[in-house]
Amino acid sequence: MKLQKLTKESLSTIVGKRICCIECSQEYLEEFIAKYDVLDYIEVIIDNNENKQGEVCLQGRIIPVSAINYLEGADANEYVVIITGDYYREQFDYLNSNRELKHKFETIYYFANQETEYEEEFRNLYRESPLQNIIIFRSGPHINSYIKGMDFTDNARALFEYMLENGYNKKYKLVWMVKEPDEFENYLYHENVCFLPLKWAKSVDWSERKQYYEVLCLAKFIFFTDAYGIARNARKDQVRVQLWHGCGFKTRLNFQPCEKRYEYMTVSSDLYAMIHAKLFGLRKEQLLATGYPKQDWILKMEQRDYREILGFPFAKKYIFWLPTYRQAKDVLDQKKGYILNSEFGLPVVNSIEKMRMLNTILQNEKVVLVIKLHPYQKKELITDFCFSNIVFVDNEQLYRYDIQINQLLSMADALISDYSSVAVDFLLLNRPMAFMLQDLSVYEERRGFIFDDVRKYLPGKEIYGLEDVCLFVEEISQGIDTLKSKREGLKSILNNYDDGNCSKRIIECLGI
Repeated sequence: MKLQKLTKESLSTIVGKRICCIECSQEYLEEFIAKYDVLDYIEVIIDNNENKQGEVCLQGRIIPVSAINYLEGADANEYVVIITGDYYREQFDYLNSNRELKHKFETIYYFANQETEYEEEFRNLYRESPLQNIIIFRSGPHINSYIKGMDFTDNARALFEYMLENGYNKKYKLVWMVKEPDEFENYLYHENVCFLPLKWAKSVDWSERKQYYEVLCLAKFIFFTDAYGIARNARKDQVRVQLWHGCGFKTRLNFQPCEKRYEYMTVSSDLYAMIHAKLFGLRKEQLLATGYPKQDWILKMEQRDYREILGFPFAKKYIFWLPTYRQAKDVLDQKKGYILNSEFGLPVVNSIEKMRMLNTILQNEKVVLVIKLHPYQKKELITDFCFSNIVFVDNEQLYRYDIQINQLLSMADALISDYSSVAVDFLLLNRPMAFMLQDLSVYEERRGFIFDDVRKYLPGKEIYGLEDVCLFVEEISQGIDTLKSKREGLKSILNNYDDGNCSKRIIECLGI
């Protein structure tokens, strides 16, 4: 079995055969059909991601999406196999490792979309050029899930700012891949700092493409917090590091082995190193239990008064609540998501009456509850109401005032969480926590957890109803810390370090 790039010439030699596409990527398939006019010849799409199996509509035509066993029973004389996805080498290796298919199909083709064509051109151009002292940063999800501010945040930004503060830009050129470079002009007074637009990857202007791919092809280090597709064809001497978002409790959706997609992944502890090796399909030596750069933020004494900047009312104590996003069907189109039965899209405090009751308790106890909405949360469901002691903070406000969530959490006296990684970060402060578990069983069924008994690893009180929330508020107001011993026991299990030197450790581990 050999891998060959699909061209018009090679396509002419396989006319009459039924096309089997490997990987159900809508955008990729649309571009494939537009370029070669092959819609009528596509018989089936193979994708081992169960969430994508079933069928897909391409330009009005319904095409089945099946698992690999469909191809195992296909007649090689009738079918041609074409990979229609970014990771075509990875897909080829998978097909070549299948005993049923290895000797059945002599040639597997891959379709190179426009971006792949451009990258191959520049990879070939710089193939023999030595790597340069360039470090690339990329934050946030894929560009089609873009939310303002998410491409300059999280662990990548914390690491970048540490490098600036400590003069690493004297030796290295620090390059950010972002949606709108003009938003970051205030950083350009720093030596060797550059922001490049992601859209230049597909620019029709050759000089723009050259600027983009030159740094991508010659960078020694590439850091990202989620979308790693920019570095899918990196050279063997380039080092790619998945900084990720954090270590939490929920499992990963849409498993894909990442052993060949990047060289290293950072985690917060040795326990999470073992878990993430399995969760992301990595070798144990690829996991760096350094802690996360953004955890340094939560331990740093900030000079700015966030209460004044964001207009928080004065209070004796501040409790922060960061709900996990639950309405995945609405935005992320994940079959494992579900719609929460709630007026606000929030658990437990799920109606205007309950919100008013909670506000009364907060008033009596002189406590303010700050609810930081998830970036995908439908904020219009909740922010139209006004409460004296409940404040809503959304992504737009944090972006406007350039505040990172872990910086803001440093002022919290207590945290209400559920299944996300923010609780593991907040654990470093050794302050009281509570966990909203009203939908624990359905969340476990639909999404799942990385621990068999997740409750053993939750370092705080369990909340199932409004009365539990009110009791927690009263305890925080009165300085009662009932689960301190459990929290302290889990702190060193879920985090190796609490010294505020995570960025420093990562840099030292990589020899930068």
